[in-house]
Amino acid sequence: MKLSLIQLKTAAAPEENIARILPLLKQAKAEGADMAVLPEMCACPYENAAFVRHAMELDAPFLQELGAAAKELGLYLVAGSVPEKCKNKIYNTSVVFDSKGHRIAFHRKMHLFDINIEGGQYFMESDTFTPGEWLTTFDTPWGRFGLMICYDIRFPELARLLVLESADAVIVPAAFNMTTGPAHWELSFRARALDNQIFMAGCAPARDTNASYHSWGHSIVTDPWGTVLGQLEENEDILTVELDFSKVEKVRRELPLLKHRRTDLYGIGSVMSGTDTNWR
Repeated sequence: MKLSLIQLKTAAAPEENIARILPLLKQAKAEGADMAVLPEMCACPYENAAFVRHAMELDAPFLQELGAAAKELGLYLVAGSVPEKCKNKIYNTSVVFDSKGHRIAFHRKMHLFDINIEGGQYFMESDTFTPGEWLTTFDTPWGRFGLMICYDIRFPELARLLVLESADAVIVPAAFNMTTGPAHWELSFRARALDNQIFMAGCAPARDTNASYHSWGHSIVTDPWGTVLGQLEENEDILTVELDFSKVEKVRRELPLLKHRRTDLYGIGSVMSGTDTNWR
């Protein structure tokens, strides 16, 4: 299958962003995409004031239009993430639509990005967001996908839990910054892919030096051997990569890391799965 990562600059409001996203989805489809992915916070700027101002419910017009586009184009769509309003809380949430426009999953970012690097980046997501509490996987005609958001990738337990839930690939809408991006972006995706023998795909916003938060960009896809299949620079672009899921089976057969785990000596717990009926 073909996967397209749409790296675009984020405008000030959801209605501006949807007007820019829809033509790019059509472009991705024209490039042969079976699934498209949008960046973290594709509806509004990455800043706490904007999260509050543009918080939306899961049936908001912005997401309805994305679902309608997925149906029109016959495209699976991982709709980056949006600030989701639920009761009196706000979550950093990614919504997945199938090729008929049905919402088949959503993931609330489990690990909030609170960082204070001397001489570098300062940001506190916990000033606004509530952390999510479940694993998220979704099934497609090509295989099972797991879903993370940005900072979630730094916790190897989460990637392993998704693999134990039979994920063949993990999608990560993300917005690493100019401090962490150069140091850890590619390394994180290669490491999670290598350790778990899966495809990893990270879709970032394009860099906007006029924004308050400067994204590293560099949307990326890595394969089960830890090889980078494709990576963008910092500008607006679309990265389309073909994923051959037989490679997951081949790598795991030739180098059976998962079978060699010493579960008699160590183990990993679990959390509620987004495939359970009681998560909706």
